[in-house]
Amino acid sequence: MTGRGTYDAVVVGSGPNGLAAAVELARNGQRVAVLEARSTIGGGTRSAEITLPGFVHDLGSAIHPLGYASPFFRSLPLEEHGLEWVHPPAPLAHPFDGGKAAVLERSIEETAAALGPDAGAYRRLMGPISADAGRIANFFVGRPGVLRHPLALATAGLRSLRDARSLAESLFETERARGLFAGNAAHSFLPLEQSPSAMFGLLLGTLGHAFGWPFPKGGSQKVADALASYLVSLGGEVYTGVPVGSVEDVPRTRAVLFDVTPRQLLDIAGQHFTEDYRSGLKRYRYGPGVFKVDFALDGPVPWEAEECTRAGTVHLGGTLDEVSMGEGAVARGEHPERPFILLAQQSLFDPTRAPEGKHTVWAYCHVPNGSTFDMTERIEAQIERFAPGFKDLILAKSVAGTADLERWNPNLVGGDINGGYMDLRQLFTRPMPRLNPYSTPASGLYICSSSTPPGGGVHGMSGYLAAKAALRYLT
Repeated sequence: MTGRGTYDAVVVGSGPNGLAAAVELARNGQRVAVLEARSTIGGGTRSAEITLPGFVHDLGSAIHPLGYASPFFRSLPLEEHGLEWVHPPAPLAHPFDGGKAAVLERSIEETAAALGPDAGAYRRLMGPISADAGRIANFFVGRPGVLRHPLALATAGLRSLRDARSLAESLFETERARGLFAGNAAHSFLPLEQSPSAMFGLLLGTLGHAFGWPFPKGGSQKVADALASYLVSLGGEVYTGVPVGSVEDVPRTRAVLFDVTPRQLLDIAGQHFTEDYRSGLKRYRYGPGVFKVDFALDGPVPWEAEECTRAGTVHLGGTLDEVSMGEGAVARGEHPERPFILLAQQSLFDPTRAPEGKHTVWAYCHVPNGSTFDMTERIEAQIERFAPGFKDLILAKSVAGTADLERWNPNLVGGDINGGYMDLRQLFTRPMPRLNPYSTPASGLYICSSSTPPGGGVHGMSGYLAAKAALRYLT
């Protein structure tokens, strides 16, 4: 980097938030450079052939309801830079024993109609907010808008502050409806008896109905590649293989934005902060980790419930009680025998992911932060439970525990993919309570990762909002 001149801003880290921050700065006339320690950009949105040649697997995130719904991403011409979204016929399926499944359809009416005695309850839950689903989704990813029905958001807000288990039990009679809601709520990484786990159930259902749960054709890497391509078209610069161990490693610049979590921020720039701010970063709490397995298959997953073949995402956890039990075990530092599994089968709808006739599966379960336990057999057994014959189709697999994930991406501390625990205490005050969570006490230094609001997920909003804060300093 020596001799390349000075910049208005340098972004450390090329995850979706780092690239989003750089894009927003560049389109506001700032000269920007992005520094990435790895040989490829993308952070949590990278893809690679990690099992067999021709099988493209997502190393981090795979399905992107927040990315497709993101008001910032939607304001960018990313399709002109190679990003193409694939929408499976159904966003989500949640199978049960006996060959039955609940399906989250794009239509609230169609989803409700398949829930039997709970059809009315589902309509009453989602119906009042359906007209404002897009605006409510925007609210949850950081950009409030004018609501046609303000009471819908108020009602949803009150319900979202509850725990998922009590809300599901109070609203629904059947295991099908309760399990569908539980699976969405389990994305929170919280015990289902803890608030605000219900928020995630409501948010993901809202996103599914309003936007679907799409994924990028060719792999999640396409999100990062499109952002970087657009950034370069604006005059921005991207450098890989440039690790930053301290602020002194950054080229001459007026501002630095760090797409890192509090732990790395302390290591890189801690000496420039006040003692109070350093103490706050040290107290930051990380959530459970994940154990991930990518499979190369000789054919499609042989689901017992045929409805699962229409969905890009499949939640494997069974009933509300089972999902609750598994997530509760993780919260206690244990490893459930029957883990809740998030599974993506992109190759069913995107032929670029595998050779003809072959398929890929991306699957992970939750584990305690820093776990060293191998969950491969339990993951395979849980898939086999709902898809007899699955194991016979495995051609190859790539296994990643929490240490492997953190080695691939240092932001995944202990395998935490959300950039920090997302309970009520830390969801809205990350990385600590401050009027401007993106600024630091050191002039010109900012944090723009998922450890800032609105938190985890591929949406770029943390980077966008941090860039807005930096622009007030730069202009």
